[in-house]
Amino acid sequence: MKKTIMRYALILLTGVFLGAGLTIERAVQAQREAHENAALAQLPLKELRTFAEVFNIVKAEYVIPISDRKLINNAIRGMVNNLDPHSQYLDPRQYKHLQVDTTGRFGGVGLEVTEYKGFLRVVTPIHGTPGGRSGIRPGDLIVRINGTFIQGLSLRKAVHLLRGRPGSSVTLTILRKGVTRPLTFHLDRQIIKIHSVVGKLLAPGYGYVRISEFQGDTGRGVTRTLLHLKAENHGPLKGLILDLRDNPGGVLNAAVAVCDDFLNRGVIVSTRGRVPTSDIVFHAHGPDLLHGAPMVVLVNGGSASAAEIVAGALQDNRRAIVLGSKTFGKGSVQTIMPMSNGGALRLTTARYFTPSGHSIQNVGITPNIVVHEGRFVPGHHKPFLREINLPGHLGNPNPPKKTVARGVLVPAKVENMLNQDYQLRQAFDLLKGIAVFQHFRG
Repeated sequence: MKKTIMRYALILLTGVFLGAGLTIERAVQAQREAHENAALAQLPLKELRTFAEVFNIVKAEYVIPISDRKLINNAIRGMVNNLDPHSQYLDPRQYKHLQVDTTGRFGGVGLEVTEYKGFLRVVTPIHGTPGGRSGIRPGDLIVRINGTFIQGLSLRKAVHLLRGRPGSSVTLTILRKGVTRPLTFHLDRQIIKIHSVVGKLLAPGYGYVRISEFQGDTGRGVTRTLLHLKAENHGPLKGLILDLRDNPGGVLNAAVAVCDDFLNRGVIVSTRGRVPTSDIVFHAHGPDLLHGAPMVVLVNGGSASAAEIVAGALQDNRRAIVLGSKTFGKGSVQTIMPMSNGGALRLTTARYFTPSGHSIQNVGITPNIVVHEGRFVPGHHKPFLREINLPGHLGNPNPPKKTVARGVLVPAKVENMLNQDYQLRQAFDLLKGIAVFQHFRG
């Protein structure tokens, strides 16, 4: 019996190690077979024998029966999860959820959230969704989901609790600043299509684009948004703010596509790993859809991975000024390798480097201008006494026939938005200053 179980475990583990030894799917079949043969020849038989002994003991003597599948899956997870924080074995269900994340279509409630002190903080309720109609506000803290206290859960696990079958209901317990008692909201899930790109005109000539995450179609979304802003402005933009704050990253190719909308030439990012196919240099081909108009990129500690690629590329190519606080510092690339059982291996296969050749791993992108988060409180100043207010003042011998407003007209709704977001206001003021400087210089 022991020999049978040991042989069974060894056969399974052979498949596991062969799967882990496979490279990126772009390799030709001959290369894959070569890797399989090499992995088979290098299997650590002594260590595998020890594993089979442990497997046998747990299988026979653990306090409750455990299936072979669960034991093997747990072993695989232990092997992969201890490599680094981003490598992960995905069973078929988890792999399906990952595919949903990258396409941006799922059953949920329509709340954009981020982690805050172990809870979920609402960044914004998405218009036209159950969350957008519920009365939940930006800044609300979600502390329970269907009665489950979520403090200590990972962001991914907490978000998974929010999602579910369209038509099913979910109950959220929320803490709100200024309200002494927890608030309860009952929402019905529906199909949510996340648009990772939103844009608006802050003022005539000045655009604002926010990317919440990098999905498969984010590059096309940025292109469409820029064309829409130019049409709404009835002409080219004078400047643009690209908001990458609290953007956790996503698809590498989407980050490259976004950079390509703002760069005519130059390196965007390079990746380097152990496998030759991991060594790639991505170049910009253009055209720059802003035609050189000034840009400010907003980042913070929640800007990670693909968001850092974009910020680093635009900074190193001197295409944009990066403003905000230091970014997260994730400088590694993960490759998704589908497995024969319907699951997948999410494995760190390379590091990425900014155009200047720097790795941001554990370091992050340092903004050109450091501005911490906060609110802008407009001052209430007494009006200055001017010459025209003095009694008996002299008249102007050449009075202007018409007063021309030279400032940038900001709509009241945008002004309120700027008052709530100190970093955004600083970015907007900087953008206007650059445009004025270029006007006088040119």
